[in-house]
Amino acid sequence: MLHHAFTLLLTLALASSAGRAQGVQTKTAKTAIPGVEEHADTKLDTATLGGGCFWCVEAIYQDVRGVVNVVSGYSGGTAETADYETVCRGRTDHAEVVQATFDPKVIAYEEILEIFWATHDPTTKNRQGNDVGRQYRSVIFYHNDEQKAIAERSKAEVAPQLWKKRIVTEISPFTGFWVAEDYHQDYYNKVGVRNPYCTFVITPKVEKFRKAFKDKLKD
Repeated sequence: MLHHAFTLLLTLALASSAGRAQGVQTKTAKTAIPGVEEHADTKLDTATLGGGCFWCVEAIYQDVRGVVNVVSGYSGGTAETADYETVCRGRTDHAEVVQATFDPKVIAYEEILEIFWATHDPTTKNRQGNDVGRQYRSVIFYHNDEQKAIAERSKAEVAPQLWKKRIVTEISPFTGFWVAEDYHQDYYNKVGVRNPYCTFVITPKVEKFRKAFKDKLKD
């Protein structure tokens, strides 16, 4: 009975993952992160992170105290443009990422990375669960030398405390960001239980995060 139940859940998750490409495509562009104008008087920082499906990563960082905006998109590829269809076909080498704009007076970049290590599997190369491909790789795109140093130290010292296997996360310079199509933005909050992928993949990750990082949750 338990095996049949697990098989059913896995089938639903696989089917949902395969169906992630459905929806109306919109033109993407290399652009700055929108939505932070109200924080113009505060010096904000940016973290660009890939940890599998950007729906999952976005849902987690939207809950983090000190993070003022999260945008899903594509980064790290060789092509001059990026959109969901070409990225999923492996034609651009972009990764699905989120850009999290945060207030470093409230949450440090080190803490942003601590959450990153704890909420995805950095030991699986080019995949997270049933999502397989270079677009799902574990990657940190650093924006300056300070972020690079912090990321390398965090990978060497923090991640191994959480994972016994070798950490395969790439640490690469940030070269550009393409905002994902509108239907990908704020996906978990908008779609929720209507997509089994949210129910069986994203919700467990969000619940795990909220339990482990109670002190870092927004009010």
